[in-house]
Amino acid sequence: MEFFLDTGIVAEIKEAVQLGIIDGVTTNPSLIAKTGRNQKDVIKEISGIIDGPISAEVIATDFEGMLIEGEDLAKIHSNVVIKLPLTEAGIAACKRFSQKGIKTNVTLCFSVNQALLAAKAGATYISPFIGRLDDIGQNGNDLIGEIRSLYDNYGFKTKILAASIRHAAHVRESALLGADVGTMPLSVVKALYKHPLTDKGLETFLADHKKANS
Repeated sequence: MEFFLDTGIVAEIKEAVQLGIIDGVTTNPSLIAKTGRNQKDVIKEISGIIDGPISAEVIATDFEGMLIEGEDLAKIHSNVVIKLPLTEAGIAACKRFSQKGIKTNVTLCFSVNQALLAAKAGATYISPFIGRLDDIGQNGNDLIGEIRSLYDNYGFKTKILAASIRHAAHVRESALLGADVGTMPLSVVKALYKHPLTDKGLETFLADHKKANS
């Protein structure tokens, strides 16, 4: 399972890269807005920090606008992946980009039917939002398992990118269900290291070492 960092904050990306386990970055308009910077400038800087997929989302909601924005973003760096909403225009743009060899990440996916449409359009990634499904009383990771079965049944190459990950349990469940990628904030990445028995065991080892060498 690949790990993507879900942020637009360059300092967080630099910190995460030092961990040696981050494979890429995902951004969206909300995350970029938090930086107070221009999207293209942020994406360009990120491309100089990490050598991996970097999702940059279009703002346009119409087909032609998506094509113009997407092609402009794709020029920033070869690692840029164009993020498109799961709408009629977004799926049509996904198909056009896939025909041109431009990588895409179809986002805001909440159903198997939507994931099927994205795969048929040649999406590089599909982003099911598991946390937001949990928010409305559904089990978001059920969708990960269903999409995995669908894609395996038909041999679709689209990668499942578990998004809206809120905590370590989301990561564990989506990984066991076969998600290809998990994108998460730095706080969740750091939570993956934590276990009380690890802390207790290390404390015991250090105490024993101190006694033996005092």
